[in-house]
Amino acid sequence: MWIWLAFMVPACAAGFVLFRRNTIPPASSQPFETSRLSVVIPARNEEANLPHLLSSLRAQRYRPYEIIVVDDGSTDRTGLIAKAFGATLVEGLPLPEGWTGKNWAVWNGYLRSTGDLIAFLDADVRLAPDALGALAEARSRTNGVVSVVPYHYTEKLYERLALVPNLLGLFAFTSPFERTNPQKGLYDLTLGARFAEAGVPVTNFIGRGLVSFRMYPGGIRSEVEGFGKGAVQSTGKLAKPTVLLVALWLVGLICAEAAPFLLHTAGAPVWTAGYLLYTLQIYYFSRHTGRFGRWLPAVHPISTAFFLYIMLYSSYRVLFVGHVSWKGRKIRIGGDRK
Repeated sequence: MWIWLAFMVPACAAGFVLFRRNTIPPASSQPFETSRLSVVIPARNEEANLPHLLSSLRAQRYRPYEIIVVDDGSTDRTGLIAKAFGATLVEGLPLPEGWTGKNWAVWNGYLRSTGDLIAFLDADVRLAPDALGALAEARSRTNGVVSVVPYHYTEKLYERLALVPNLLGLFAFTSPFERTNPQKGLYDLTLGARFAEAGVPVTNFIGRGLVSFRMYPGGIRSEVEGFGKGAVQSTGKLAKPTVLLVALWLVGLICAEAAPFLLHTAGAPVWTAGYLLYTLQIYYFSRHTGRFGRWLPAVHPISTAFFLYIMLYSSYRVLFVGHVSWKGRKIRIGGDRK
């Protein structure tokens, strides 16, 4: 049984190779002078999230030059809320063949923008008052494009099931092997790859303390659909060493999670040691990833099972259905899409 511990130790260590605590440098105490900043927000049925984001934009010390909300065919009060906060509303845009809703909304928001810099924000994002200033300074220092993996704020039990999927996503964006990946992504993988192709430097940060989001307050079905819509395909855009180390870490995690079923065997101390090793690591990583409660990292097999279900769901949609569902819209998978 000691051979399993010898495997789980380097497998667990793979997580430390992948993880980088690359948080956004804090904004300077001096006023930051920069170009005019346009904020573009694609939004589809976001009446619950949009007020949080727009309120946080009002509270920024570095104020945006303009805020553009692109209503992506909403059937709720998204447009009314955008107008109530004084944002520029873009709506009524028919979706052309070959485009998905979000990238069409982002493109049209870009076309309507008049600032010198553009920040694309999802509607579920929430910003600390210094967030835009810190991001503008980070962009100035890196002389390229910056992106943020937001800190995942959760409230309900089903939301906290996303612990392991969030950790794996964090590995993908902080992996040192992605620095030279020609398909290196922003938090939006496809958009990041386009910048990289154009020779524009891409830098990813961890949002803890400045940028957070609450991803799926609408129920577990939306959580499954949200994670499932890109779980399988996004893996193919990562560097091979990243994929291999993520797979090694995950296999080690699953092996360690067999411990509760092997406590009656002679190898129980070895399995328990592996389980505790991963648990301590997950507690450390989760501090930078999101708020998942005190007890869920200790019973991480629950979140691992949720992740495996997501992968099976996503694989089924890709291989047999040909599309995924998101907010009442069918998104075709495969073929040529913008």
